[in-house]
Amino acid sequence: MYDPIRVGVVGFGLAGRIFHTAVIEATPGLDLACVVERSGDDAARSYPHVKLARSVEEMLGDVGIQLVVIATPSYSHFELARQCLREQRHVVVDKPFTLRSEEAAELIRMAGERKLLLSVYQNRRWDGGSQTLRQVVSSGELGRIVSFESHFDRFRSEPRRDVWRESGGPGGGALYDLGPHLIDEALTLFGTPETITASVRVEREDAVVDDAWDIFLEFKVNYSPVTALLRSTLTACTSGPRYVVHGTRGSYTKWGIDPQEDQLKSGMTYASPGIGEEPESAWGELRVCDGTVRRVPTVRGDYRGYYANIRDTLLGKAELAVKPEQAWRTVRLIELARESSSQGRRLRVDFSRQP
Repeated sequence: MYDPIRVGVVGFGLAGRIFHTAVIEATPGLDLACVVERSGDDAARSYPHVKLARSVEEMLGDVGIQLVVIATPSYSHFELARQCLREQRHVVVDKPFTLRSEEAAELIRMAGERKLLLSVYQNRRWDGGSQTLRQVVSSGELGRIVSFESHFDRFRSEPRRDVWRESGGPGGGALYDLGPHLIDEALTLFGTPETITASVRVEREDAVVDDAWDIFLEFKVNYSPVTALLRSTLTACTSGPRYVVHGTRGSYTKWGIDPQEDQLKSGMTYASPGIGEEPESAWGELRVCDGTVRRVPTVRGDYRGYYANIRDTLLGKAELAVKPEQAWRTVRLIELARESSSQGRRLRVDFSRQP
């Protein structure tokens, strides 16, 4: 037996409230010990048994806290993560890891020197749809994969200028918000891309940050070409398919976003019946060249899998699933996407500076 790993969460906005504290609280072996909320008492009302701190320094004064989760606006990730690493704490950073690849490299160097765990919350790997997609691709039923398309569409016709992500400040925009999910997914499936072509743009009137983007990646998998088209927009009244995969023997199409976020927002917990489960109507469809068509049941999504891996890594029982070097690659591809879009050309992907 072992004592639970004591965890402090910095920030209690949407990320801290829905994607971190709710998941940590439900993960065996983790003890949600402290939440940093600079003003207001939402965290205290939600978790009356958890210490409420008003500053990171106050939280770090508790030397028993081993793991710190950074769930603040993305422009603050680098400085807060660096502060916690200096205080000899393991760190999980919400996506995006940092705003610049040089910052990501600095954090990786610090964590390595101090022999500390450093990871980024790529929770969408634990979406039911993502897990099902990996099973379909790895099964070989589609033959050699030729192309992959992934959408993360939303509809919000009016910009919310009072929200930091849409106010025009650093770290805002749809590419930083949703790009890490889709980029990480493509890299997890296909490895390192050879080229990138991107369009990062503003589609809504009065918007001051990017609200739509397309990224086209070209891979070589076992010496064969694979293309990946990643897309997101805030002007999709009708969303595109979540996944479309074409192979030499068949195709797989899946609609709909994993239900966990909306379920947690509605007040469900991981003890609630049906959480993470998709209805049959949302299952993907697989068509093979002999004319066979079947629905593929979606694996139950469970974001606790991310934190269970963090727990097991700290206990020496598992290999870290989301490595910081992988997150550095995602940050670097976001930089290259912006460069490709501004120059209007395809770029070679060079990861030679990876730490």
